[in-house]
Amino acid sequence: MKIHKTQAFTLLLGILLIFGCSDDDKKVLAAKDSAAIVIQGTVKAELTAPPFVPQPVGNRPAKKLLVDMEIIEKEGEMADGVKYVYWTFGGSVPGSFIRTRVGDEVEFTLSNHPDNKLPHNIDLHAVTGPGGGAESSFVAPGHKKTFSFKTLNPGLYVYHCATAPVGMHIANGMYGLILVEPEGGLPPVDKEYYIMQGDFYTSGDNGERGLQSFDMKKAVEEDADYVVFNGKVGALTGDNAITANVGETVRLFVGNGGPNLTSSFHVIGEIFDNVHVEGGSVMNKNVQTTSIPAGGATIVDFKVEVPGTFILVDHAIFRAFNKGALGMLKVKGEENKKVYSGIKQEGIYLPEGGSIQSMPKEAKTKTVAVVQEKSLAQKIADGKQVYMKTCFACHQATGQGIPNAFPPLAKSDYLNANVDRAIGIVKHGKTGEITVNGKKYNSVMTAQNISDIEIADVMTYIYNSWGNNKTNVTVDRVKKVK
Repeated sequence: MKIHKTQAFTLLLGILLIFGCSDDDKKVLAAKDSAAIVIQGTVKAELTAPPFVPQPVGNRPAKKLLVDMEIIEKEGEMADGVKYVYWTFGGSVPGSFIRTRVGDEVEFTLSNHPDNKLPHNIDLHAVTGPGGGAESSFVAPGHKKTFSFKTLNPGLYVYHCATAPVGMHIANGMYGLILVEPEGGLPPVDKEYYIMQGDFYTSGDNGERGLQSFDMKKAVEEDADYVVFNGKVGALTGDNAITANVGETVRLFVGNGGPNLTSSFHVIGEIFDNVHVEGGSVMNKNVQTTSIPAGGATIVDFKVEVPGTFILVDHAIFRAFNKGALGMLKVKGEENKKVYSGIKQEGIYLPEGGSIQSMPKEAKTKTVAVVQEKSLAQKIADGKQVYMKTCFACHQATGQGIPNAFPPLAKSDYLNANVDRAIGIVKHGKTGEITVNGKKYNSVMTAQNISDIEIADVMTYIYNSWGNNKTNVTVDRVKKVK
């Protein structure tokens, strides 16, 4: 086949343009290609609240995608007994998940509910345009704004409010994720979930009951009272845990709304087979913990090989066990002893020539003079606060514990059989095997550095919750346990 001189010159120029241009130039060319994709038809976007995501895009052509989102300011629960007024996109924290594909033309309508107090807007990191859409979407209560944009780059992107003071709007829960799938869609998996971390700053301390307001001073100093997944303590634990079956592949779309803290996302007992670094096109493999900056996101895929409860955490670990950044993936199915054996053998370890070392004890517990025994209702209320600060991470919000790690307190035969023994464990700690509701647990509980009054309160709360025997534990009884 003969090639005309003009054709040869054009071909050579194209090769030079592709191989001779810089990375930035290639991005421009890619963006131009995406912008040129022709849309075929119109479809209303499916929007979902966390932890759920819309159906995959698959092989559908680029379309005009109609997104209707409402801003709602509403009171919700940050933790047991702790209320907070969230500002939300779509009524949830994080906001509704948006799923698109490269080349879509997104027609976005943002409505500000007439009962709201403040104006808001939206900055979508997937938008190429001034303010990510913020300049076109500033809307007062009782009004709505519509703008459109072309999705040029595949990836997982954060969106958030960008109305001044921007940090305050984000800190009150105004963030979410928008996924732009590549042409042909993402590789299929069995389960997909939506998780987003956020740090919250309240006028009261962590666990302080009642309606809490936003604290600007703490936010500026980055002194978070709560660091949570999906807007509240326990949003992904107990009955709210995400689920899978042995042998299934799981994909997590994980974002970090911030406004301040970087997330060190980790699933205890799993390894990420694939990580879309920062939610983009670069793929990392066999990753233990992945860093997600404030205002960033990532996609992680893994296969669940064995059953059990897998704990999701921010591995800045005090955030997980003390501030709320903890979730659960519950996996059902047959054991796979080739992958994980469980306990194969148990014995006594005799260090230092046969002298069994005892567990280190905490500092002496605080003592507070008892003026008057509280009412039962007051002890239960105060005890719940102590529980959420001290016991929640291991024993969970409804006392269900963590399988194979920490025993349940709910309907616990071990707990109900001997109140003084339970008080002694709180005061002095416990090491070694116990059997609770027919199951063996072998872990360590350190002595709790709390006062006798706090022990009486928290034990009364536990005994009067979750089907236990309703014992009213007095301070005098706590003092008598040595």
